[in-house]
Amino acid sequence: MTQTFLSPAQVDELVALNEADATLVKLGERFGVHSRTATAHLVRRSVPIRRRGLDECHLAEAAELYVDGLSLMEVGLRFGVSQQAVRHALANVDVPIRASGRRARASA
Repeated sequence: MTQTFLSPAQVDELVALNEADATLVKLGERFGVHSRTATAHLVRRSVPIRRRGLDECHLAEAAELYVDGLSLMEVGLRFGVSQQAVRHALANVDVPIRASGRRARASA
C-alpha cells in the first residue's frame, strides 16, 4: 500500500471538516488515507477526537430492539453507530448483553 502524505493545507482542511462534524471515516475517504491516519493528523494538531455513540434519545428504543432479539450489529446499523457503541450504551443502563455468536434458529 502506498503512503499518502497530506500537505499542511490539506491538514488544515481536514481539521476544518472535522470541526464541521465530518466523521473520521469520511475524512479518510476524502483525503485518501485511513481513518487512523486522519485521527493522527487531528491529534498532532491538538484537536479533540469525538467519540460517536448512541444518542440518549434513542437509548430506550435500542434497548427494546435488543431485548426483542436484534443483535448489537443490527441495532447499531439501525442507528448509524457501531455494535461496540450499542454494547457500551446498553451496558451502562444495565441491559444484559447476550453471549456473542450465532443465534439459535427457532424450530418449526
